[in-house]
Amino acid sequence: MKLPQPPPDLSSLLATIDPTDITKILASEPGPLVNEAYLHWEELRHRTPPGGLDHERWWLGLRLARQALLKPLPLLDKKGRPFLFGSPDPVQIDLHHIDQDAAGEIKSATETTPAARDRYLLRSVIEEAITSSQLEGASTTRKVAADMLRSGRSPRDRSEQMIFNNYLAMQAIQGFKNEPLTPARVLDIHRRVSEHTLDDPRDVGRLRQSNDIHVVDNDDGTILHQPPDHHELPERLERVCAFANAGEDQRPFVHPVLRAILLHFMIGYDHPFADGNGRTARALFYWSMLRSGYWLAEFISISHILRKAPAQYGRAYLFTETDGGDTTYFLIHQLATMRKAVQNLHDYLTRKAKEQRGMERLLAESPALHARLNHRQKALLTHALKHPGAGYRVETHQRTHGVVNQTARTDLLQLAELGLLEKVKEGRAFLFLAPEDLAARMARLES
Repeated sequence: MKLPQPPPDLSSLLATIDPTDITKILASEPGPLVNEAYLHWEELRHRTPPGGLDHERWWLGLRLARQALLKPLPLLDKKGRPFLFGSPDPVQIDLHHIDQDAAGEIKSATETTPAARDRYLLRSVIEEAITSSQLEGASTTRKVAADMLRSGRSPRDRSEQMIFNNYLAMQAIQGFKNEPLTPARVLDIHRRVSEHTLDDPRDVGRLRQSNDIHVVDNDDGTILHQPPDHHELPERLERVCAFANAGEDQRPFVHPVLRAILLHFMIGYDHPFADGNGRTARALFYWSMLRSGYWLAEFISISHILRKAPAQYGRAYLFTETDGGDTTYFLIHQLATMRKAVQNLHDYLTRKAKEQRGMERLLAESPALHARLNHRQKALLTHALKHPGAGYRVETHQRTHGVVNQTARTDLLQLAELGLLEKVKEGRAFLFLAPEDLAARMARLES
Protein backbone atom coordinates (compact mmCIF):
# COMPACT_ATOMS: atom_id res chain seq x y z
CA MET A 1 0.00 0.00 0.00
CA LYS A 2 1.31 3.43 -0.94
CA LEU A 3 1.59 5.94 1.88
CA PRO A 4 -0.62 8.98 1.20
CA GLN A 5 1.14 12.29 0.78
CA PRO A 6 0.55 14.50 3.85
CA PRO A 7 -1.38 17.70 3.16
CA PRO A 8 0.43 21.05 3.02
CA ASP A 9 0.85 22.63 6.45
CA LEU A 10 -2.08 24.95 7.09
CA SER A 11 -0.12 27.62 8.97
CA SER A 12 2.56 27.68 6.26
CA LEU A 13 -0.07 28.13 3.57
CA LEU A 14 -1.68 30.99 5.45
CA ALA A 15 1.72 32.66 5.90
CA THR A 16 2.43 32.62 2.16
CA ILE A 17 -0.96 33.79 0.87
CA ASP A 18 -2.01 37.39 0.53
CA PRO A 19 -4.93 38.04 2.93
CA THR A 20 -6.95 39.51 0.04
CA ASP A 21 -6.87 36.07 -1.60
CA ILE A 22 -8.72 34.41 1.31
CA THR A 23 -12.09 35.79 0.20
CA LYS A 24 -11.50 34.49 -3.31
CA ILE A 25 -10.48 31.08 -1.98
CA LEU A 26 -13.53 30.72 0.24
CA ALA A 27 -15.83 31.85 -2.57
CA SER A 28 -14.39 29.23 -4.90
CA GLU A 29 -14.73 26.38 -2.38
CA PRO A 30 -17.34 27.33 0.23
CA GLY A 31 -17.90 23.90 1.80
CA PRO A 32 -15.92 20.96 3.22
CA LEU A 33 -16.84 18.58 0.39
CA VAL A 34 -15.94 18.13 -3.28
CA ASN A 35 -18.86 16.70 -5.22
CA GLU A 36 -20.27 15.31 -1.94
CA ALA A 37 -16.96 13.60 -1.11
CA TYR A 38 -14.70 14.30 1.89
CA LEU A 39 -11.40 14.24 0.02
CA HIS A 40 -7.92 13.86 1.46
CA TRP A 41 -5.03 15.83 -0.04
CA GLU A 42 -3.78 12.61 -1.68
CA GLU A 43 -7.02 12.49 -3.68
CA LEU A 44 -7.45 16.23 -4.17
CA ARG A 45 -4.04 16.81 -5.71
CA HIS A 46 -4.93 14.59 -8.68
CA ARG A 47 -8.07 16.57 -9.52
CA THR A 48 -8.50 19.80 -11.44
CA PRO A 49 -8.98 22.74 -9.05
CA PRO A 50 -11.70 25.36 -9.53
CA GLY A 51 -10.89 28.26 -11.85
CA GLY A 52 -8.20 30.63 -10.65
CA LEU A 53 -6.86 28.37 -7.87
CA ASP A 54 -3.89 26.07 -7.60
CA HIS A 55 -4.08 22.86 -5.54
CA GLU A 56 -2.60 24.43 -2.40
CA ARG A 57 -5.15 27.26 -2.35
CA TRP A 58 -7.94 24.80 -3.12
CA TRP A 59 -6.87 22.67 -0.17
CA LEU A 60 -6.66 25.75 2.06
CA GLY A 61 -10.27 26.61 1.25
CA LEU A 62 -11.43 23.10 2.09
CA ARG A 63 -9.51 22.99 5.36
CA LEU A 64 -10.82 26.37 6.48
CA ALA A 65 -14.38 25.22 5.74
CA ARG A 66 -13.77 22.02 7.74
CA GLN A 67 -12.43 23.86 10.77
CA ALA A 68 -15.98 24.88 11.74
CA LEU A 69 -17.11 21.25 11.62
CA LEU A 70 -14.29 19.58 13.52
CA LYS A 71 -14.61 18.95 17.26
CA PRO A 72 -11.93 17.59 19.63
CA LEU A 73 -12.29 14.13 21.13
CA PRO A 74 -11.05 12.94 24.54
CA LEU A 75 -8.83 10.53 22.58
CA LEU A 76 -5.21 11.42 21.93
CA ASP A 77 -2.70 10.66 19.20
CA LYS A 78 0.79 9.51 20.11
CA LYS A 79 1.95 13.15 20.40
CA GLY A 80 -0.73 13.92 22.96
CA ARG A 81 -2.94 15.91 20.57
CA PRO A 82 -6.71 15.27 20.55
CA PHE A 83 -8.20 13.46 17.60
CA LEU A 84 -10.93 15.39 15.80
CA PHE A 85 -14.21 14.41 14.22
CA GLY A 86 -16.76 16.11 12.01
CA SER A 87 -20.29 15.39 10.84
CA PRO A 88 -20.59 16.63 7.25
CA ASP A 89 -23.66 15.69 5.21
CA PRO A 90 -22.45 12.16 4.23
CA VAL A 91 -22.05 11.30 7.93
CA GLN A 92 -25.47 12.69 8.82
CA ILE A 93 -27.17 10.84 5.97
CA ASP A 94 -25.54 7.50 6.83
CA LEU A 95 -26.38 7.89 10.53
CA HIS A 96 -30.00 8.58 9.63
CA HIS A 97 -30.25 5.35 7.64
CA ILE A 98 -28.40 3.28 10.25
CA ASP A 99 -30.64 4.65 13.01
CA GLN A 100 -33.64 3.49 10.99
CA ASP A 101 -32.23 0.10 10.00
CA ALA A 102 -30.07 -1.04 12.90
CA ALA A 103 -32.28 0.02 15.81
CA GLY A 104 -35.64 -0.62 14.14
CA GLU A 105 -37.21 -3.70 12.61
CA ILE A 106 -36.00 -5.92 9.80
CA LYS A 107 -38.10 -4.83 6.85
CA SER A 108 -38.26 -8.07 4.88
CA ALA A 109 -41.06 -10.40 3.95
CA THR A 110 -39.61 -13.46 5.63
CA GLU A 111 -39.87 -15.59 8.76
CA THR A 112 -39.98 -13.73 12.06
CA THR A 113 -40.06 -16.72 14.40
CA PRO A 114 -37.46 -17.07 17.18
CA ALA A 115 -36.09 -20.14 15.40
CA ALA A 116 -35.56 -18.17 12.19
CA ARG A 117 -33.93 -15.35 14.16
CA ASP A 118 -31.50 -17.83 15.72
CA ARG A 119 -30.53 -19.20 12.29
CA TYR A 120 -29.84 -15.72 10.93
CA LEU A 121 -27.83 -14.86 14.05
CA LEU A 122 -25.71 -18.01 13.79
CA ARG A 123 -25.02 -17.26 10.12
CA SER A 124 -23.83 -13.71 10.86
CA VAL A 125 -21.64 -14.73 13.79
CA ILE A 126 -20.00 -17.42 11.65
CA GLU A 127 -19.51 -14.98 8.76
CA GLU A 128 -17.92 -12.33 11.01
CA ALA A 129 -15.70 -14.89 12.76
CA ILE A 130 -14.40 -16.15 9.42
CA THR A 131 -13.88 -12.88 7.54
CA SER A 132 -12.46 -10.98 10.52
CA SER A 133 -9.81 -13.70 10.83
CA GLN A 134 -9.18 -13.75 7.07
CA LEU A 135 -8.45 -10.01 7.23
CA GLU A 136 -5.53 -10.91 9.50
CA GLY A 137 -4.18 -13.81 7.50
CA ALA A 138 -6.36 -16.84 8.17
CA SER A 139 -6.34 -18.89 4.97
CA THR A 140 -9.03 -21.52 5.53
CA THR A 141 -11.89 -21.47 3.03
CA ARG A 142 -15.28 -20.27 4.16
CA LYS A 143 -16.90 -23.68 3.59
CA VAL A 144 -14.33 -25.57 5.66
CA ALA A 145 -14.50 -22.99 8.44
CA ALA A 146 -18.29 -22.92 8.49
CA ASP A 147 -18.42 -26.74 8.61
CA MET A 148 -15.99 -26.68 11.55
CA LEU A 149 -18.10 -24.19 13.52
CA ARG A 150 -21.40 -25.91 12.75
CA SER A 151 -20.13 -29.40 13.52
CA GLY A 152 -18.24 -28.40 16.67
CA ARG A 153 -15.03 -30.21 15.70
CA SER A 154 -11.71 -28.92 17.04
CA PRO A 155 -9.54 -26.56 14.95
CA ARG A 156 -6.85 -28.31 12.92
CA ASP A 157 -4.41 -25.42 12.35
CA ARG A 158 -3.70 -21.79 13.28
CA SER A 159 -6.10 -20.37 10.71
CA GLU A 160 -8.98 -22.49 11.97
CA GLN A 161 -8.03 -21.63 15.56
CA MET A 162 -8.27 -17.90 14.77
CA ILE A 163 -11.75 -18.39 13.35
CA PHE A 164 -12.83 -20.64 16.22
CA ASN A 165 -11.61 -18.06 18.74
CA ASN A 166 -13.44 -15.25 16.95
CA TYR A 167 -16.62 -17.29 17.01
CA LEU A 168 -16.38 -17.83 20.77
CA ALA A 169 -15.55 -14.15 21.38
CA MET A 170 -18.54 -12.97 19.35
CA GLN A 171 -20.78 -15.27 21.37
CA ALA A 172 -19.24 -14.06 24.65
CA ILE A 173 -20.05 -10.44 23.80
CA GLN A 174 -23.72 -11.28 24.16
CA GLY A 175 -23.11 -12.05 27.81
CA PHE A 176 -21.63 -8.67 28.76
CA LYS A 177 -23.13 -6.28 26.23
CA ASN A 178 -24.87 -4.38 29.03
CA GLU A 179 -21.77 -4.06 31.21
CA PRO A 180 -19.24 -1.19 31.14
CA LEU A 181 -15.94 -1.65 29.36
CA THR A 182 -12.81 -1.99 31.51
CA PRO A 183 -9.16 -2.64 30.65
CA ALA A 184 -9.57 -6.10 32.16
CA ARG A 185 -12.51 -6.76 29.83
CA VAL A 186 -10.48 -5.66 26.79
CA LEU A 187 -7.66 -8.00 27.83
CA ASP A 188 -10.19 -10.81 28.22
CA ILE A 189 -11.55 -10.22 24.71
CA HIS A 190 -8.00 -10.28 23.34
CA ARG A 191 -7.36 -13.53 25.20
CA ARG A 192 -10.44 -15.05 23.62
CA VAL A 193 -9.51 -14.06 20.05
CA SER A 194 -5.80 -14.87 20.28
CA GLU A 195 -5.49 -18.02 22.42
CA HIS A 196 -3.29 -20.70 20.78
CA THR A 197 -2.57 -18.41 17.78
CA LEU A 198 0.39 -16.25 18.88
CA ASP A 199 4.09 -17.01 18.46
CA ASP A 200 4.65 -16.21 22.15
CA PRO A 201 1.83 -17.64 24.33
CA ARG A 202 2.67 -15.05 27.00
CA ASP A 203 1.30 -12.33 24.71
CA VAL A 204 -2.22 -13.77 24.96
CA GLY A 205 -4.40 -11.35 26.93
CA ARG A 206 -1.64 -8.88 27.79
CA LEU A 207 -0.52 -5.51 26.43
CA ARG A 208 2.50 -5.56 24.15
CA GLN A 209 5.81 -5.33 25.95
CA SER A 210 7.91 -3.48 23.35
CA ASN A 211 7.88 -0.99 20.51
CA ASP A 212 8.90 -3.58 17.91
CA ILE A 213 5.32 -3.90 16.65
CA HIS A 214 4.66 -1.98 13.42
CA VAL A 215 1.88 -1.92 10.87
CA VAL A 216 3.59 -2.82 7.61
CA ASP A 217 2.60 -3.28 3.99
CA ASN A 218 2.47 -7.01 3.27
CA ASP A 219 3.76 -6.53 -0.28
CA ASP A 220 6.89 -4.44 0.18
CA GLY A 221 7.39 -4.17 3.95
CA THR A 222 6.84 -0.40 4.08
CA ILE A 223 6.09 0.75 7.64
CA LEU A 224 2.63 2.30 7.47
CA HIS A 225 2.11 3.06 11.14
CA GLN A 226 4.24 3.19 14.29
CA PRO A 227 1.92 2.80 17.31
CA PRO A 228 2.39 4.75 20.57
CA ASP A 229 5.08 3.80 23.05
CA HIS A 230 4.18 0.62 24.91
CA HIS A 231 4.76 2.28 28.31
CA GLU A 232 1.76 4.56 27.58
CA LEU A 233 -0.65 1.73 26.81
CA PRO A 234 -2.20 1.23 30.29
CA GLU A 235 -3.12 4.91 30.54
CA ARG A 236 -4.31 5.04 26.93
CA LEU A 237 -6.49 1.98 27.43
CA GLU A 238 -8.08 3.59 30.51
CA ARG A 239 -8.89 6.64 28.40
CA VAL A 240 -10.41 4.50 25.64
CA CYS A 241 -12.61 2.64 28.15
CA ALA A 242 -13.80 5.92 29.70
CA PHE A 243 -14.76 7.14 26.23
CA ALA A 244 -16.54 3.87 25.44
CA ASN A 245 -18.61 4.11 28.63
CA ALA A 246 -19.52 7.83 28.36
CA GLY A 247 -23.16 8.79 28.13
CA GLU A 248 -25.13 11.50 26.39
CA ASP A 249 -23.95 14.15 28.85
CA GLN A 250 -20.36 14.04 27.59
CA ARG A 251 -19.28 17.03 25.48
CA PRO A 252 -18.86 17.15 22.65
CA PHE A 253 -21.74 14.73 22.14
CA VAL A 254 -20.70 11.73 20.05
CA HIS A 255 -23.43 9.74 18.33
CA PRO A 256 -23.44 6.13 19.63
CA VAL A 257 -22.66 4.70 16.18
CA LEU A 258 -19.71 7.08 15.80
CA ARG A 259 -18.56 6.12 19.30
CA ALA A 260 -18.52 2.44 18.32
CA ILE A 261 -16.52 3.25 15.17
CA LEU A 262 -14.05 5.41 17.10
CA LEU A 263 -13.53 2.61 19.61
CA HIS A 264 -12.68 0.37 16.65
CA PHE A 265 -10.33 3.08 15.34
CA MET A 266 -8.46 3.59 18.62
CA ILE A 267 -7.65 -0.10 19.15
CA GLY A 268 -6.28 -0.20 15.60
CA TYR A 269 -4.32 3.02 16.13
CA ASP A 270 -2.87 2.17 19.56
CA HIS A 271 -2.16 -1.43 18.51
CA PRO A 272 -1.98 -2.44 22.18
CA PHE A 273 -1.28 -6.12 21.51
CA ALA A 274 1.47 -8.12 19.85
CA ASP A 275 -1.13 -9.54 17.43
CA GLY A 276 -4.89 -9.79 17.13
CA ASN A 277 -5.51 -6.04 17.29
CA GLY A 278 -7.92 -5.98 14.35
CA ARG A 279 -10.02 -8.86 15.65
CA THR A 280 -10.17 -7.23 19.10
CA ALA A 281 -11.09 -3.85 17.59
CA ARG A 282 -13.94 -5.26 15.54
CA ALA A 283 -15.25 -7.30 18.48
CA LEU A 284 -15.34 -4.14 20.60
CA PHE A 285 -17.21 -2.34 17.82
CA TYR A 286 -19.96 -4.96 18.06
CA TRP A 287 -20.01 -4.69 21.88
CA SER A 288 -20.47 -0.92 21.64
CA MET A 289 -23.23 -1.16 19.02
CA LEU A 290 -25.17 -3.75 21.03
CA ARG A 291 -24.71 -1.79 24.26
CA SER A 292 -26.30 1.24 22.58
CA GLY A 293 -29.33 -0.74 21.48
CA TYR A 294 -28.42 -1.36 17.83
CA TRP A 295 -29.56 -4.97 17.97
CA LEU A 296 -29.32 -5.47 14.21
CA ALA A 297 -25.51 -5.33 14.60
CA GLU A 298 -25.79 -8.97 15.71
CA PHE A 299 -26.95 -9.90 12.22
CA ILE A 300 -24.41 -8.06 10.05
CA SER A 301 -20.75 -8.72 9.25
CA ILE A 302 -18.62 -5.63 8.67
CA SER A 303 -15.53 -7.77 8.08
CA HIS A 304 -17.26 -9.44 5.13
CA ILE A 305 -17.40 -6.00 3.47
CA LEU A 306 -13.92 -4.89 4.63
CA ARG A 307 -12.34 -8.03 3.20
CA LYS A 308 -13.54 -7.10 -0.29
CA ALA A 309 -11.50 -3.85 -0.22
CA PRO A 310 -8.84 -4.09 2.53
CA ALA A 311 -6.74 -1.30 0.98
CA GLN A 312 -9.57 1.21 1.48
CA TYR A 313 -9.80 0.11 5.11
CA GLY A 314 -6.09 0.78 5.59
CA ARG A 315 -6.23 4.13 3.78
CA ALA A 316 -9.02 5.32 6.08
CA TYR A 317 -6.56 4.97 8.99
CA LEU A 318 -3.72 6.60 7.06
CA PHE A 319 -5.83 9.55 5.88
CA THR A 320 -6.72 10.28 9.52
CA GLU A 321 -3.13 10.03 10.75
CA THR A 322 -1.67 12.19 7.97
CA ASP A 323 -4.32 14.94 8.20
CA GLY A 324 -3.97 16.18 11.75
CA GLY A 325 -5.95 13.37 13.39
CA ASP A 326 -9.18 14.04 11.48
CA THR A 327 -11.12 10.82 12.09
CA THR A 328 -13.90 11.90 9.71
CA TYR A 329 -12.19 9.88 6.96
CA PHE A 330 -12.44 6.70 9.03
CA LEU A 331 -15.99 7.47 10.15
CA ILE A 332 -17.21 7.93 6.57
CA HIS A 333 -15.52 4.70 5.45
CA GLN A 334 -17.00 2.65 8.29
CA LEU A 335 -20.48 4.13 7.95
CA ALA A 336 -20.48 3.17 4.27
CA THR A 337 -19.29 -0.31 5.26
CA MET A 338 -22.11 -0.66 7.77
CA ARG A 339 -24.75 0.37 5.25
CA LYS A 340 -23.43 -2.20 2.76
CA ALA A 341 -23.52 -4.87 5.49
CA VAL A 342 -27.12 -3.99 6.34
CA GLN A 343 -28.06 -4.13 2.65
CA ASN A 344 -26.39 -7.55 2.40
CA LEU A 345 -28.56 -8.71 5.27
CA HIS A 346 -31.75 -7.47 3.61
CA ASP A 347 -30.73 -9.15 0.35
CA TYR A 348 -30.08 -12.38 2.22
CA LEU A 349 -33.45 -12.23 3.98
CA THR A 350 -35.25 -11.53 0.72
CA ARG A 351 -33.52 -14.51 -0.90
CA LYS A 352 -34.38 -16.74 2.05
CA ALA A 353 -37.98 -15.57 1.94
CA LYS A 354 -38.18 -16.61 -1.70
CA GLU A 355 -36.67 -20.00 -0.89
CA GLN A 356 -39.03 -20.40 2.03
CA ARG A 357 -42.06 -19.68 -0.14
CA GLY A 358 -40.81 -22.25 -2.67
CA MET A 359 -40.45 -24.85 0.04
CA GLU A 360 -43.89 -24.04 1.41
CA ARG A 361 -45.39 -24.52 -2.05
CA LEU A 362 -43.60 -27.86 -2.33
CA LEU A 363 -44.80 -29.00 1.08
CA ALA A 364 -48.29 -27.69 0.36
CA GLU A 365 -48.49 -30.32 -2.38
CA SER A 366 -47.95 -32.90 0.34
CA PRO A 367 -50.41 -32.11 3.14
CA ALA A 368 -49.41 -35.14 5.16
CA LEU A 369 -45.78 -34.02 5.28
CA HIS A 370 -46.75 -30.42 6.00
CA ALA A 371 -48.63 -31.59 9.07
CA ARG A 372 -45.98 -34.02 10.30
CA LEU A 373 -42.79 -31.92 9.94
CA ASN A 374 -41.67 -29.22 12.37
CA HIS A 375 -39.94 -25.98 11.33
CA ARG A 376 -36.45 -27.42 11.90
CA GLN A 377 -37.11 -30.40 9.65
CA LYS A 378 -38.61 -28.14 6.99
CA ALA A 379 -35.52 -25.92 7.09
CA LEU A 380 -33.25 -28.96 6.71
CA LEU A 381 -35.29 -30.28 3.78
CA THR A 382 -35.11 -26.88 2.09
CA HIS A 383 -31.32 -27.10 2.26
CA ALA A 384 -31.33 -30.77 1.22
CA LEU A 385 -33.42 -30.06 -1.88
CA LYS A 386 -30.75 -27.59 -3.02
CA HIS A 387 -27.78 -29.76 -1.98
CA PRO A 388 -28.26 -33.40 -2.98
CA GLY A 389 -25.74 -35.62 -1.24
CA ALA A 390 -25.23 -33.22 1.69
CA GLY A 391 -24.58 -34.84 5.04
CA TYR A 392 -26.26 -33.90 8.32
CA ARG A 393 -25.09 -34.75 11.82
CA VAL A 394 -27.02 -34.59 15.06
CA GLU A 395 -24.51 -32.16 16.60
CA THR A 396 -24.68 -29.83 13.59
CA HIS A 397 -28.49 -29.81 13.60
CA GLN A 398 -28.40 -29.20 17.34
CA ARG A 399 -26.10 -26.18 17.03
CA THR A 400 -27.92 -24.70 14.05
CA HIS A 401 -31.28 -24.63 15.82
CA GLY A 402 -30.21 -24.27 19.44
CA VAL A 403 -31.95 -27.41 20.70
CA VAL A 404 -30.88 -30.26 22.96
CA ASN A 405 -29.17 -33.32 21.52
CA GLN A 406 -32.20 -35.60 21.89
CA THR A 407 -34.48 -33.20 20.00
CA ALA A 408 -31.97 -32.92 17.15
CA ARG A 409 -31.54 -36.69 17.06
CA THR A 410 -35.30 -37.25 16.95
CA ASP A 411 -35.67 -34.75 14.07
CA LEU A 412 -33.16 -36.60 11.90
CA LEU A 413 -34.34 -40.09 12.79
CA GLN A 414 -37.92 -39.19 11.89
CA LEU A 415 -36.80 -37.89 8.50
CA ALA A 416 -34.86 -41.10 7.94
CA GLU A 417 -37.88 -43.20 8.92
CA LEU A 418 -39.95 -41.27 6.38
CA GLY A 419 -37.34 -42.11 3.75
CA LEU A 420 -36.42 -38.43 3.25
CA LEU A 421 -32.83 -38.91 4.52
CA GLU A 422 -30.43 -41.84 4.21
CA LYS A 423 -28.99 -42.99 7.56
CA VAL A 424 -25.43 -44.37 7.43
CA LYS A 425 -22.98 -45.33 10.15
CA GLU A 426 -20.04 -42.97 10.72
CA GLY A 427 -17.85 -44.25 13.51
CA ARG A 428 -20.01 -44.50 16.61
CA ALA A 429 -22.55 -41.98 15.30
CA PHE A 430 -24.90 -41.68 12.33
CA LEU A 431 -24.60 -39.47 9.28
CA PHE A 432 -27.83 -38.52 7.51
CA LEU A 433 -27.52 -37.95 3.74
CA ALA A 434 -29.78 -35.99 1.40
CA PRO A 435 -30.86 -38.39 -1.39
CA GLU A 436 -30.56 -37.31 -5.01
CA ASP A 437 -34.27 -37.95 -5.56
CA LEU A 438 -35.58 -36.17 -2.46
CA ALA A 439 -38.37 -34.30 -4.27
CA ALA A 440 -39.55 -37.56 -5.88
CA ARG A 441 -39.50 -39.35 -2.53
CA MET A 442 -41.64 -36.60 -1.02
CA ALA A 443 -44.13 -37.00 -3.87
CA ARG A 444 -44.16 -40.83 -3.55
CA LEU A 445 -44.61 -40.61 0.20
CA GLU A 446 -47.71 -38.46 -0.24
CA SER A 447 -49.19 -40.74 -2.88
